[in-house]
Amino acid sequence: MAASSKSSQRAKDVVITLLALWSIVSLVVIVVWATSPDLKGSAQCRTELQEVTEKHEGAKVMFKKDREALEERVRTEQEKQDRQRAEILLLLGRLNATNVTLEECRQENLVLYGNISVLQENVEELRQTEANLTAQLRLQDEHIEALKQNVTETVHETTSCYSLKAAAESQMVAAQSQTKGCESREQYLKKQLQKCKEAEPEASQNSQQQDAAAPPTSKPPTDSAASPFSGILALTLLICSALHLIT
Repeated sequence: MAASSKSSQRAKDVVITLLALWSIVSLVVIVVWATSPDLKGSAQCRTELQEVTEKHEGAKVMFKKDREALEERVRTEQEKQDRQRAEILLLLGRLNATNVTLEECRQENLVLYGNISVLQENVEELRQTEANLTAQLRLQDEHIEALKQNVTETVHETTSCYSLKAAAESQMVAAQSQTKGCESREQYLKKQLQKCKEAEPEASQNSQQQDAAAPPTSKPPTDSAASPFSGILALTLLICSALHLIT
């Protein structure tokens, strides 16, 4: 804008200089013609002087018009330059505001980049946590399967235990019945033994009498008659003891 103003001022000065030179040259020509009677006549000189004067006046008018036009053009250019300066100042203000906005955006972008980095780290941590939880769930599923297997085995073992208990109870009832039978048999045998003991003195007396009358070789049959009762009693006691141990 300053360069265009200087060029306009320079063109104006060149035009004014050319017009001034043209006016001076015209005056010199008029003076020369006026002072040279040998070259031209006075009437012709006056005519030419009048023409030159008219041309000079026309040149003055044209010069004035050109000057006014140039001044008007200069004023227009100055107004245009003023408007352009105002526009430039406005644009500079907008540019500064845009720069401030861009700086704010840059700061916001930096903050957003930081937030994105933090979010990416959080996502990575969540992925790792998900992987750990998946592994834990897999282990828990395996543990649950093992527990189910243990529970199944325990149920089977419990069922088996109940069956064994029922069988043991049946055996216990049978053993109790056998025990009662043995006890009854024991009481019976005790009674028989008591009877045998009561009958033994009479048998011994009879045997003594028979010994006195018979030869000495007849003594062993007495011992053989008493031994079956003692064997039966011992066998009965052993059976009862075994039944008591079983129950």
